[in-house]
Amino acid sequence: MLTAVLLYLSILVLVGTVRSRRVKTGDDFLVAGRTLPARVLVFTLLATWIGSGSLFGGAGLGYRAGFPALWQSAGAWVGIALVFFIAPRVRRIAQYTVPDILELRYGPLARVLGTVTTVLAYATIAAYQFRGGGRLLGLIAGVDPDTGALITMVFCVVFTSLAGMLSIAYLDVGNGILMTVGVILAVVFMVGDAGGLAVSLAALRPDQMSLFGTLGPQASLALFLPTMFLLLGEANMYQKFFSARDERTARRAVVFWIVGTIVVETLIDSTGVLASTILPSLNAAQSEEIVIRVATDVLPDFLGVVLVCGAAAIIVSTANSFLLTPATNLIRDVYQRFVNPGVTGRQVIVYTRVIVAVLGVFGYVAGKFFPTILAMALWAYTMYGAGITPALLGALLWRRATRLGGVASILVGMLTTLAWEIVGLMRGVDGTPAYPLGLETAYPALALSIATLIVVSLATPAQSDEEVAALYAGTR
Repeated sequence: MLTAVLLYLSILVLVGTVRSRRVKTGDDFLVAGRTLPARVLVFTLLATWIGSGSLFGGAGLGYRAGFPALWQSAGAWVGIALVFFIAPRVRRIAQYTVPDILELRYGPLARVLGTVTTVLAYATIAAYQFRGGGRLLGLIAGVDPDTGALITMVFCVVFTSLAGMLSIAYLDVGNGILMTVGVILAVVFMVGDAGGLAVSLAALRPDQMSLFGTLGPQASLALFLPTMFLLLGEANMYQKFFSARDERTARRAVVFWIVGTIVVETLIDSTGVLASTILPSLNAAQSEEIVIRVATDVLPDFLGVVLVCGAAAIIVSTANSFLLTPATNLIRDVYQRFVNPGVTGRQVIVYTRVIVAVLGVFGYVAGKFFPTILAMALWAYTMYGAGITPALLGALLWRRATRLGGVASILVGMLTTLAWEIVGLMRGVDGTPAYPLGLETAYPALALSIATLIVVSLATPAQSDEEVAALYAGTR
């Protein structure tokens, strides 16, 4: 299996190196020259969204809780459905980053706060891709998980630096196909080996088949909300929309993206659910490795190799995008905007590559402070979903949103997430947080961020038509 994974990753590097020769400008590196067709956009959106959070966190939760784990995935499905109505406008604006949009509506301070929030959240998401890669290498090659995470980080940094979006988007076509085929084959084999779907489902506990199961409504909603709000404001998604050929391409891609996400995430979670009867008695940490354990301990060798390569594709494709987006934010939204407005296209490429390396190291170190991949995912989702999404949607959809309302919303969402998590961890035991009032961070962070946007906007003077024209008319 290790040989197959190394061969697949070598092919990615080779193709990435070839495509890097086509990168001539900053636009090529950051937004693929705004040339991506719908078929490529679909797969890069799918491969970016479905990462270690789904592969390890989602499947592990499926192993422990059953099909109620799909509440987390359902947040993405609803979010993508809503994105269908936003995608054309985003492409029409034709910027580079989400903080670009925030400044158009709310001013320079919103750009800075948006960049800080994005870097914190996305470096964390990249970090648990590294941890996922470390676990994969540990299971198939006996590598120490920390060493495996370091190896994964180095590979992803090098690969992301080769050709930026132009490389990532096209290689994600292969990654998306491989991971889809891998999980389909795994589920089909387990169901067939058990004697059919009816037999497989009959072997599950009643709570594994219920609406909320052992999670309960509050915990289920705490999975759903951060995922939905992250998706609605997801910077990788917006950067890929900026990379689309035109508005129609962006909207068409969203339709097929939601279908692919529903299918693949349901299959990944189902792998964990079905495997709970085949490989019982795994603890919480081991359960997050269930997809890889199915590949190594349950499937025939060929199917196991396909699934493991699909898992590697998931990890690499997501890590690449979550390194490139915050690097783009830092180079464009900080350096180019405030330090050196005259930076050349070649300098943009070089500096972005350096920042990708720095973010990789930061993410590797940050990953050591979280007990599980699921915990990292929910923290990052909440940080971004509460800090960015309400203000971003207000900028795009609500003319009455004001500069002060948008800035206050970003600041309150970000600080509430930090404070609530810190207090929860300080009150908790053995790394398990004990949140104030028994409320997961998503509830106060989202509620306060949205309320702040509305209340402060209504309490301050409305912006003029000229101030909002850049977003509503598509011109600066």
